Amino acid sequence: MKTIDRALLGFGILIPFWLLLGVALTARAYPGYNHLDQAMSQLGAVGAPTHGFSGWVNNFPLGVMFVLFAVGVARRFKASRMALLGAALIFVHGLASFAAGYFPCDQGCAPVQPSVSQQSHNLAGLVMFISLTLASALWMRLGKPLLSSSGFAMFSAICVILAIVTVTLMVTALADGHLFGLYQRFNYGVSVVWIASLAVVALKDKADMKATYVR
Repeated sequence: MKTIDRALLGFGILIPFWLLLGVALTARAYPGYNHLDQAMSQLGAVGAPTHGFSGWVNNFPLGVMFVLFAVGVARRFKASRMALLGAALIFVHGLASFAAGYFPCDQGCAPVQPSVSQQSHNLAGLVMFISLTLASALWMRLGKPLLSSSGFAMFSAICVILAIVTVTLMVTALADGHLFGLYQRFNYGVSVVWIASLAVVALKDKADMKATYVR
């Protein structure tokens, strides 16, 4: 495997660590911020003390990493149309991360009459969820033929189930106002851990495969 391909795939491993560190450090500059109840988007919301730099610490660099990782996946598994579709979904997720940072939510992130920026932010968040969940679902089938790993296929299935369960909990928490932040972090945490796991297995020498095609 070429050095550039390893570097591109390596961004997938970096993503969860960057997310954890970025959110933690940004929250330190937000007095009274509650990780259990408040959404990560509130760090960049209009009027938040961290509004001016949250996107530059979190959304934008993460967007770059997702895009570069997607390119790495596409290069690594270019013989498989399904894998290329999965890479495209990860690429779209990266673009949606940019959009979520560029269009901040309104103050509190739950206005009665949302602005265009809030609506755009919500749409970007929805695209982020759908894109990575669908990408995980694709690898439920691709794990065995492309990575010689039925374990990764099963892991992908578990991640899809957890993503759906936690997004349901997020909707419930949004209604009662408690633990939304916890469920959101678990939801996105599952997705980025899946990304890092895909990067790890894709980087293994044994995955430098014989030409296996899944269409």
